Amino acid sequence: MTTETTPRVEATHGYISDKSRYLARLKRIEGQARGIHRMVDEDTYCIDILTQISALTSALENVALGLLDDHLKHCVVAAAKAGGSEAEQKINEASQAIARLVKS
Repeated sequence: MTTETTPRVEATHGYISDKSRYLARLKRIEGQARGIHRMVDEDTYCIDILTQISALTSALENVALGLLDDHLKHCVVAAAKAGGSEAEQKINEASQAIARLVKS
């Protein structure tokens, strides 16, 4: 007895072509966070710590904006071309993500 299965299509994410770049940026961000931890541990002047937190926040925001841009160009555009409820869902997801980024 054989069963016929439909071929499984692997979904790709919009950032996949820049994955190594994102991973490198996130690794630098991890290093910045560890540096801030060390600064607090070593009783560094608070303004210097706040400056580093600002840099870390900016780095995270840049990663988020890049991911959002990739998501819009890849996932949302593909869903919009396909139409239907998936298109509406992807647009809603993107809108909610933008709202979260604006609030933060």
